[in-house]
Parts: sequence; C-alpha cells; structure tokens
Amino acid sequence: MSTKGKIKVDVENIFPLIKKFLYSDHEIFLRELVSNATDATLKLRHLVSKGESKSEYGNPIIEIKIDKEAKTLHVIDQGLGMSAEEVEKYINQVAFSGAEEFLNKYKDSKDSGIIGHFGLGFYSAFMVADKVDIITKSHTDAPAVKWSCDGSPEYTLAPDTKTDRGSEIVLHINAESEEFLDEARIKTLLNKYNKFMPVSIKFGMKKEYLPLPEGAADDAKPEEVEVDNIINNPSPAWTKKPADLKDEDYQTFYNELYPYQFEKPLFHIHLNVDFPFNLTGILYFPKLSPNLQVQKDRIQLYQNQVFITDNVEGIVPEFLTMLRGVIDSPDIPLNVSRSYLQADNNVKKISEYVTKKVGEKLQSLFKENRADFESKWNDIKIVIEYGMLSEAKFYEKAMQFALFPTTKGEFKTWDELKELIKDNQKDKDGKTIVLYTSDKEKEYSYIAAAEAKGYTIIHLDSPIVAHLIQKIEGENENFSFARVDSAPVDQLIKKEDNQISKLSDKEKESLKTTIEEVIPKATFHLQLQALDSEAAPFLITQSEFMRRMKDMQATGGGGFMAMGGFPDSYDLIVNENHPISTKILEEKDGSKQKDMIQNAFDIARLSQGLLKGAELNDYIQKSFEKI
Repeated sequence: MSTKGKIKVDVENIFPLIKKFLYSDHEIFLRELVSNATDATLKLRHLVSKGESKSEYGNPIIEIKIDKEAKTLHVIDQGLGMSAEEVEKYINQVAFSGAEEFLNKYKDSKDSGIIGHFGLGFYSAFMVADKVDIITKSHTDAPAVKWSCDGSPEYTLAPDTKTDRGSEIVLHINAESEEFLDEARIKTLLNKYNKFMPVSIKFGMKKEYLPLPEGAADDAKPEEVEVDNIINNPSPAWTKKPADLKDEDYQTFYNELYPYQFEKPLFHIHLNVDFPFNLTGILYFPKLSPNLQVQKDRIQLYQNQVFITDNVEGIVPEFLTMLRGVIDSPDIPLNVSRSYLQADNNVKKISEYVTKKVGEKLQSLFKENRADFESKWNDIKIVIEYGMLSEAKFYEKAMQFALFPTTKGEFKTWDELKELIKDNQKDKDGKTIVLYTSDKEKEYSYIAAAEAKGYTIIHLDSPIVAHLIQKIEGENENFSFARVDSAPVDQLIKKEDNQISKLSDKEKESLKTTIEEVIPKATFHLQLQALDSEAAPFLITQSEFMRRMKDMQATGGGGFMAMGGFPDSYDLIVNENHPISTKILEEKDGSKQKDMIQNAFDIARLSQGLLKGAELNDYIQKSFEKI
C-alpha cells in the first residue's frame, strides 16, 4: 500500500543552519542586504514607470550607517517599502523570494536589474547580529511597521512612526562580529561588493570645495561644504553602449577597476549579447611577459552589477584568465549563496561566446592596423598561443592572425611563412622544414650558418613553444619544425644523401676512440659525420625530439616518459671532413692531441652557452695566455 504526504521542515532546526552554513564568509551579509535594498528601489522605479505607484521616484539612494555606541549597523533604502501583510509574506516565509515573484508578475521587467532569486539573503544578517529590526513603510501609504527578531523562530510585528517611504534594516551586531562596526572594514566591503551597484550608495559625508563664481577676486577662497559620500559608480562603462564610449572612457574605467595598475592596457574588447543569454562586459589585454607566471583572477564576475567573484574559470576559457576586466550576466547559474558557479549549459555557451568574440576582435585589429598589431605581438602572444593550444575553434581563427617573427625582424602569418619557405626549405623527401630559434644570442652561430644557406629562421621563445609546434605539425601534413641547433645545418634540411668522408673506416674508429677519452661520455653522445669541410669541426646539438619532450615536460605534458624526467644530454658532432680531424689523427704528442680536442670541444660548448663557471674562466685565461 502506497501513501503520499508532504515533507515537513522544522523551522527551529533550519534557522540555525541558514545562519551558520548558508554562506561560507560572514562578510557576505552586507552584499546581500545592499542587494535587497537595490531591488526594493528598482522595483519602485518599475512600478512608477508603469503608473502602478503614485510615489514620486525622485533620486533615491541607499545609506549605510554605523552607530558604535548602540553597536548597530543600519542599511536604509528609499524603495517601495512593505506593509504589515508584506512583511508577513516576504520576511516570515523563509526562502520565499519577493524578487522572483515580482519578475514572474512583470514579465517585461526581466532586464530591470532585479538581483534576488532565492529569498534567503536577508537571513544572512543573523550571521553577525544577535537581533535584527526592520522598520518599513510601503509606497502605498499603508501604516509603517517594525519587525524584530533575535534569530529564533519568534518575532514581533508592531506599528511604527516612520513617515518616509522605504525600509531601514537595523543589525544589533554580536560580540564576535564587532569588526563590522569599524568604518574602514565596511568601506572595504562596500568597495569590494557594491562598487558598481545600480543605485547610489551613501556612506557618511565628505568635504568638497565649491567652484568659484566667474569674476571672483584673485584672493577669493572656495567655500568648503559637506556632501553625501557616494561610494559607488551606478553606471559603469560595461552597462553602456560601445558607441557611447571613447577610448578615454575605457581607460578611465580600467583605472577604476585597477587603481594601482599604472601601465595602460594594450586594447579592450566590449562584450554585449542578449541572445541566447544576456551578457555584458569589457575585457582588457594587459602587457604580458612571455611566460606563464602571470597573475590570474583579474577578471571580475558580476551579476546585475553585484560582485560575485574574481575566479572566472568555467565562464572564461583558461587561456583568457590572464586578461583583466569585467563580465556581468544575470544568466550565470550560481549556488544559493551566490559564491560559486554551478554546472549549466549556459556556462559552456558563455565561454564559447567569449572565445569567439576575442578571436574576432584580434582578427579585426590585425586587419585594420597590422603594423600596430605587430608592435604589440610580443606583449600578447602568450595568450594567443595558449588559446591556440587549448581551444580548437580559437586555433582555426588564430592561424589567420598569429605571427611568426623572423630573425630578420619581419612578421609573417602562417600562410605567408609557408609561401616564403616552400621552395628553399624542402628536404629530399619533399617535407618542408620550418627552422626556428628560441634564443637568438645563444644560438647565434647556428642561425648564421642557416642564414648563409639562404634559410629563413623564425623566433619562437614562449615557454609553450614545444606544445605549439607539435600542434601545428599535427594540423599541417608534410611540415616539420626543427630548432637551428638540433643538427648541423646540412642535416637540418637534408637535400641529398650523406657526403663522402675523407677518412677511412679505420681512421674514423681511431678518431672516435681518441676523442672519447677527453669528453664526458655521460652527457655528450659522440657522433662522427661527413659534413662540409667549411662547417665547424665540433658541433653540439640536442635532438629535436628529446629537447622538445624536455620543454613540454617543463610546462606540463610530454607523455608518460615525462614522469621520470629528462636528463640533460647532447650530441657532439665531429666533422670528419674538417682539417682539425685530420690534425688530431696526425698528432703524435698525446698531450697536444688532447689540447686540440679540448679546445675544439670548449669552442663548441661556448657557442651553445654550455661553458660556464670555473670552466669558462679557465678557458678565458688560457685564451689570454695564447695571445
């Protein structure tokens, strides 16, 4: 036999849970109360505009006051207020949302900026207060009432003498929360959560000087007056149309967001969409250093101009978390306490939209002023390259404007680079080899040798180069990247079969044995190769595969082999056809023979930046002695 019934909630048990566990951070109470006051004001504006309220809207504000003697904190609004019946309905019913009811009743008010949804924000007051009073008078001229509660299910509701429209919430701060009676603490919270609320917020008074009238005497002094200290900007730049803003407005807003950031952003992206979700915002590209050690958590997430968090992972693709700015959307799904995101299809759509918009903006900047885009490339490339790796759709678009700077100081797109090297840099098997350098100074001798062959070398120095070229190779058949120091220049782009060696097999074996007695075999793997006689006698290279895997390991990735790490190992290429090789073989004095090998080896290490410390000092000293 089956039965039906209703689950009962014991208020005496749920009330302590709401007070203690609904919000992870007690400071949130002020955000919630100011949000409620904002909703009350915006609801009144809507009703006045529809002729459903006889009140005069005027220029209402929200005021925050502290009474240290009484140990009370006051949140006062000039919104629509409540009658006794409305207090019973909206306050005494836990989780009954007046905001949700209002939005359902007035379908045309969905874009009004109403903040509340869950009907629980008011109860956050009990996290910091032993007792809470609501003194309120409705815009309908219903008698004013005062509601009081000490955090238990018991409350009192009585008539009050309040004559002006609106509500005043009075928090009797408990002993554990007296920090919220400190003006500096409250100012910090208002600046953090309510800096861009759509209704002016007053916190105390401030002094200002009135401007002098025209024709005032030279020694006239401006009059000092006290005015309301409005701590927020109700109309931030992201709420306006891009057509109504100038570059100076975007810069001013950036300074407002980041008052201690003195370097100007490179450019901005204004986000504005109303279908299939609502989202506005402004993203700024700051000047970024070419590494991944940049500070994230700089993009601020708002919901109807209420600050939620500066951790936007999920809403913004990870590669864009290095940007700065604001994203505001009423459609972002949050948990009940509005402290973190919930999984939702809208989140994915918003992330895709932001990625698409950033890609379009970068492409338009490239097309409109390529020279300016090129001048900023080194400051923005880390974001673009990271995006190319992590977002397939962004990769497709970015390959049209991503730049590949050459060692000659030119900037090429991928299509331009392919066209430039398609004839000269094909190997004997028909594969096009893209030569690159990570350090123009360190790899100078290798670059010079490659350029002498007429090859084009691009400069790729970001920490994710290994991952990026792996991605590009995977998307482009018959293209391969090779760093200029990964092999002798004749071997980088092999045009023909091996050159003929001047040495016999017996001489090769003898040369190899002699050199192995001098070089450290644990680090350097010796290879004898028949190269051009004008090539260097000794060359130190690092296999493209091993070096790339090592680089990928350093920035994450590199496959299962990365688990054990890659030791430093190099190939020491000895040119069999260089005169030095013949001289080493012909030298009968073992000491001189060893010195010849050591000298050629030191020069090779010096060109690779591997001669350091005491060994470098010793080499310099010996060079001076020879002079």
